[in-house]
Parts: sequence; structure tokens; C-alpha cells
Amino acid sequence: MSGSKFNPSTLILLLVVVLVSIFRVAAPNSDNFKEIANFSAVGAIAMFGAAYFSNPLKAFGFPLMVLLLSDLFIARTSGYGFFYPGWYWTYIAFVLMVLASRFILKKVNVQNLVLSTVVITLIHWIVSDISPMYVPGLYPPTLAGYWTCLIAAIPYELKFLLGTVIYGTVMFGVKAWYPYWGVNKSVSI
Repeated sequence: MSGSKFNPSTLILLLVVVLVSIFRVAAPNSDNFKEIANFSAVGAIAMFGAAYFSNPLKAFGFPLMVLLLSDLFIARTSGYGFFYPGWYWTYIAFVLMVLASRFILKKVNVQNLVLSTVVITLIHWIVSDISPMYVPGLYPPTLAGYWTCLIAAIPYELKFLLGTVIYGTVMFGVKAWYPYWGVNKSVSI
């Protein structure tokens, strides 16, 4: 037996990452994909990692890992290819989301969670929606084209917001209630 400690935050996050990855990979194959597109927990994962992992590698690594693995799987099964036009803007958005959450969630409370949720949704909307500007013929690469893209993205960002709220409530709720489960916070493994 080693002297390392079991960290419930890591277990909670890993379980959600697995569930989100399954959902995110299965969603594009669904008949109602447009109805569930962007309803994901990756925003909640970014906030949770930022709030509870002091190690930046874990805080930034988990949401980026979910994106990367699911993008690779989706690219392999869809035939679109991983390096879709402007793909890196989505990853930049998630880095900025973790940075913002690390700043806002130094103290985890309802007010800061609401603020962080709104801020990361705005970051996701403004930064990741630069990507469609790189798709030939989708939007003109102008300020007017970008504005048109942002307007068109509102329904998807509302789903992103809803997914972040629901998954975030589950993740932060489980973490908050963990001490009341009648087990020690840290268990030697």
C-alpha cells in the first residue's frame, strides 16, 4: 500500500468525464443532434477543475482531454477530420474558461458559481464562434459575418449554459455533500 490519498474531486471529475465523453461522442450520431448540440458538461468540468485542482495540469488537462478525445473519436467516425477549420479557437476558449474560473472560484459559493457560469458561457460564445469564420462559404470573414455567426450561435450557447448549470450542479453538489456521506475525506490507498 502506498501512502497516497484518495481524492474525491478526482474521482467525481473522472466519472463525469467518462459520462460526458460518451454523451459527446454519441450525440452527433443522434437523430436529434441539433436539439442537444452543445448540451455538454465540458464547461462544468472546466469550472470544477479550476475550483478544486491546485495543480494547473489537472485543472486545464481535464476539459482539454475531454475535448481532444471526443474530437478524435468524432473525427474518426464522421469523416470530417480532426483539424476542422478554426478548431484551435475552441481549445483557446476552454483555456480561457479555466483561467477565468480559477480567478472567480477562489472561494466556491453559489454567487461565484453563477458568475463563473455566465462568464465561461460568454467566453465560449465569443471565442469558439470565431471558428466558423474559417469554414469557406459559411460566414464572410468580416465583422458583420462574425456578428451573424454570434447571433446564429445563441440557441447553441443557451444549451451550453443549460448543460453547464445542470452538470455543474451535479458535480459541485456531489462534492459539497461528500463529507456528509459518513466517510473520511481522504482515505489511504
